[in-house]
Amino acid sequence: MDWMDVAAVVFFSTTVNHLGLISAIESAIKHRLWILDCPKCLSFWSVLVYGLSGDGMAANPSCLAWLLAISILSAYIAIWLELLESIIDRLYDYIYGKIYSTADSSDDDAAGA
Repeated sequence: MDWMDVAAVVFFSTTVNHLGLISAIESAIKHRLWILDCPKCLSFWSVLVYGLSGDGMAANPSCLAWLLAISILSAYIAIWLELLESIIDRLYDYIYGKIYSTADSSDDDAAGA
């Protein structure tokens, strides 16, 4: 199991929840998807399933403890990645508000004069 693959799975699992795509799927099918709704849970189970489906991992039971440790670590990283994505959202909204509130008020001043 490659670390880049694990990072991609964790990023996908966290970002798909952060962007609200899982919520959109839940509202479309009108059913709650408990494991998919949480970035930590989705990261944990996705990494675990990916590791078990990899070449040779499922055949070697001594790797199960290693795989569980990687899955738990990925769930912990998902918490911090979700926090980072939320901070980036707030920063983007702040910058967007500064740029376009100035442009909107200058347009109103020019129209009123």
